[in-house]
Amino acid sequence: MSHTPTDDQVQFIGMIQTQKVSETHAPRGPAIDRDYVRAFAQAHEQAGFDRILVPHHSTSPDATLTVAYAASVTERIHFMLAHRPGFVAPTLAARQFATLDQYTGGRLAVHYISGGSDEEQRRDGDWLNHDQRYARTDEYLEVLRKMWTAERPFHHHGDHYQAENAFSEVKPVQTQDGLPHVPVYFGGASEAALKVAGKHADVYALWGESLDQARELTTRVRAEAARHGRQVNFSVSFRPVLAETEAAAWARADRILEETRRLRVVAGYSRGGPQQSEGARRLLAAADQGPRVDKRLWTSIAQETGGRSNSTGLVGTPEQVAEALLDYWELGVTTFLIRGFDPLEDALDYGRELIPRTRALVAERATARRAQSQRRVA
Repeated sequence: MSHTPTDDQVQFIGMIQTQKVSETHAPRGPAIDRDYVRAFAQAHEQAGFDRILVPHHSTSPDATLTVAYAASVTERIHFMLAHRPGFVAPTLAARQFATLDQYTGGRLAVHYISGGSDEEQRRDGDWLNHDQRYARTDEYLEVLRKMWTAERPFHHHGDHYQAENAFSEVKPVQTQDGLPHVPVYFGGASEAALKVAGKHADVYALWGESLDQARELTTRVRAEAARHGRQVNFSVSFRPVLAETEAAAWARADRILEETRRLRVVAGYSRGGPQQSEGARRLLAAADQGPRVDKRLWTSIAQETGGRSNSTGLVGTPEQVAEALLDYWELGVTTFLIRGFDPLEDALDYGRELIPRTRALVAERATARRAQSQRRVA
């Protein structure tokens, strides 16, 4: 039982937060708005998303508990919990994730974030450097796998973790190759990150890079995975900006950029992202090519925010953006994480046309591929 995508299909991941906030919406009121979380999660289920990301930040409400609440008010949609190794022992995390997978009926995946900013990590007391954090994640994932698959207590003595007679009575609902497993999503574009990705990732997540950048990075990840006799699926993140016409979509993008700049001035923010993040540097490299790259990749927000987070957009009509997504699918990308600048409203809007149009294009192209393959065999 697995909910990871295959090469002939496409999955969509959305993202929910505990209050209405984005580059164009300043946070207001309490950090947790239960009514908004419920409506936000249910909107994604209604719109036809496959999974919802609940992000992690060192100052934000607990993502694990947010997933538990959002799962309790939905029925079918799966979740992706953003989790930073290093603040909870892997033995405890393994039991938490297995328990959550049981309570959600096998709807959990975990995106492991090793951390791209010393400042961010130190808020929670982590003083390891960038490469040390990835080495710790490697060991962390090894212990998780042992906890989920071990039939009897085991000892672990590693560089970062020590445990004696470690064991979990609870195992995940989901399986991989017949063994209990919670799908592993993983990102990071540094050399240290790619080594961990090749060894552990079920789905490797990229930010919204150009087609050439995505081709180069997925090739490197595939090669690293092949060293371990593995295959990896790929996810790319975008901020679609849709309208009925292309001109109207670009006009909307201009308004989004203007409001983003206004709010950043009000908040006193300066440009610049996590200086240790290779992913941020790659987004800025795309932005250096101009505000519009490839068919409709929009880089202005990434440029404005210093490449922080998934901040590149795809701008156009639903049909045009679906065709742009298909170009990434042709590179082997089978999952798209899409979220809007008007978060809840955009999620519903994506479900009306963008998601079904993209699924239809992928199905059509996959059918054509199979027919072509069969003709070659014949």
